Amino acid sequence: MATSPFKLNLHELPRRAGDFKDFQLDFLAPESIGNPMIAIPVKTQLLINLRAESASDGVLISGTISSKAVGECGRCLDPIETVVNQNFQELFFYENRAGEDEEFMMEGDIADLEIPVRDAVILALPINPICREDCQGLCSGCGEKWENLPADHEHELIDPRWQGLSEWKSDPRFGR
Repeated sequence: MATSPFKLNLHELPRRAGDFKDFQLDFLAPESIGNPMIAIPVKTQLLINLRAESASDGVLISGTISSKAVGECGRCLDPIETVVNQNFQELFFYENRAGEDEEFMMEGDIADLEIPVRDAVILALPINPICREDCQGLCSGCGEKWENLPADHEHELIDPRWQGLSEWKSDPRFGR
């Protein structure tokens, strides 16, 4: 049975409030983390530097996630790459101290960081990533990049409701 690389064993951390220990997790992402437009791909290095600090009810974990996300521009569909460097902080309650509605609870000495890490990465990534601020996107008529088209580029747009009548002008049955 494979164990998750997101699980942190805090056995060596004393349970006295204020005691802390620094950790560094360095592993390949077992799954993609992000959204359909941009994400940290599977098997991309994730580096998580963190501090676990004992508190009266659990362990406060603060850290920084570093990695690389790839995706495509939401305007022109070119590939993009961005550095992820996101902070996170979460309190993991001891099993005997957690209430029913506590989201993060330790399992013995183990804190599972997967959800806090995923949440932090997803919040750090843009919803609609762009390759650069002045990206003009694609022409909706032909799909070419606007930056590669002449300044006077345009398409005759016909309302689809009138499409049938556009053929009427050139039909010889109607005297033209």
